[in-house]
This record gives sequence, structure tokens and C-alpha cells, in this order.
Amino acid sequence: MTYVWLSTPPPKRTTTTRSDLTPKHRRLAEITEMIHTASLVHDDVLDECSTRRGCATVNSTYGSRLAVLVGDFLFAQSSWALANLENMEVIKLISQVIADFANGEISQAGALFDTSLTLQAYMDKSFYKTATLIAASARSAAVFSGCDEDVKAAMFEYGRRLGLAFQVVDDVLDFSQTEEQLGKPRGQDLASGNLTAPVVFALQHAELGPELRALIEGEFPDGERDLARAVELVTAAGGLDAARALARSEADAARAALHPLPAGSEAKASLELMVEYVLDRLC
Repeated sequence: MTYVWLSTPPPKRTTTTRSDLTPKHRRLAEITEMIHTASLVHDDVLDECSTRRGCATVNSTYGSRLAVLVGDFLFAQSSWALANLENMEVIKLISQVIADFANGEISQAGALFDTSLTLQAYMDKSFYKTATLIAASARSAAVFSGCDEDVKAAMFEYGRRLGLAFQVVDDVLDFSQTEEQLGKPRGQDLASGNLTAPVVFALQHAELGPELRALIEGEFPDGERDLARAVELVTAAGGLDAARALARSEADAARAALHPLPAGSEAKASLELMVEYVLDRLC
């Protein structure tokens, strides 16, 4: 569609108010939730999780075969709904998310119990497994709001940084909270060999790092006893504190990415509250 301006063009679009939300915005939110849920169902199968958010997982209740099919069904339904949005930019953005999820899972599976994992490799994996969906969804919402390229780029960066902050916080909670608070077993990632930010930082400790490395590379030969010791070492070596600092740094970057949005706007205030919500989970 071509527009001909008879006078001056309208001002650049930078925000959307609640009353401006369209059916496509709402459908995008539904698609995002379906994709997220599908990824969790598959993730629980790969990690052999028995609980999620305090409830039994699909795989523990109905078996892994059905759980894989449930995840596939949700991915298929989200793809069909995505195609019906009839916006090629958004279709490409969200389709890439599903490819990124697979990339992240493969990267994680290939690095289990690998104590040479770098912080950059961890951040890359976290983008593929978590931040990509938030980044693509944030940019897609800006597309449907008719925003300019600078705002769309800013929203992608906001989502990327927010997603990374969320993942780092989640990894901290895996060590700092109880099973009742987490809704899943404590230290589950470490037990399965998935090394997260607190562990990567703790491995760098001159005195405690070698003992932690030996436990991980031995895949916790004494089971729960070795795992409990490893959790103690991560805390004592300052892994949790360093990871908390990383989460706050990513959260600050998410806030900074919102600079193209007008100060005091409802949209900017709401997005800033999302950052606060993520950080409020830290303990």
C-alpha cells in the first residue's frame, strides 16, 4: 500500500498505548506463550525433570513419547497461527526462534560436565534457549505498532538483554532457593551437567575451583553427597554473587535500550517494570 502525503508526514511512531493494541498484538502474545510452553515440555524431556512450577511434568505423568508429541503439537499450532498473521517480517523473526531453541539444546547437550565452558559460551547458549524468544517477540510487537527501524532494533536489544538477565537470575535461584520455592529439585542443572553462570564463575576461584572441577568432571560419583558439596563450593567461591552482578548488568542494559521511547510514556514505564520484576526474583 502506498501513501501520498499532501503536507508533512506524521510523526514517527515510538510507542503503543493499551487502547492501540490490535488483534495481531494479542495473537502474537498467544503464539509466544505457545512456543515458550512447547520449549519447556521438550526441555523437561531432555533433562528428565519430574516437576515444573510445583506440578508434575508432562513426561513424568504421560511418558516421554507423548510429551515430545505435545511439544511438537504446540510448535505446529504456533507456526500455523504465525502464518495467519500474514506479516513476513514477524514470520521470519519468530520462525528463527524455533531454530534457535534447537541450536541451544544441541549446544547444551554437547557441553554437559564440560568445565572448560566459557562465560561467552554460556551467554550464547542462554540467548538461544531463552532470550531469543523475548527479543523476537518484542521486536514483532514493534512491527505491529508501525514503529520505525530504530525503535524495532531497540526493542530487540531490550528483549535480548531482558532475556539474558532472566536466565541468569533463574540460574542463581537454582542454587539459592529451596525445592519448595523453585517448584523443582534444587541444583538440578548442575546434577545433569548443565553448567550455568554461578558455576562458571566459581570454577575460576583459585582455591575452591579445582575441587569443584573434580566433582563435576567425575559426574558426582557419590551422588547426592557430592552434589551437595558442589553447591556449597559454588556459594563459597562467590559464584552466586558474581552471577547476581551479571544479571544486574544485563538488566541495566535492557533499561538503556529503551532510550528511543519517550520518557514518561506508558509503554516505557511498563517495560521498565518488567526489568524490575526480573531483578526482584534475586535473593
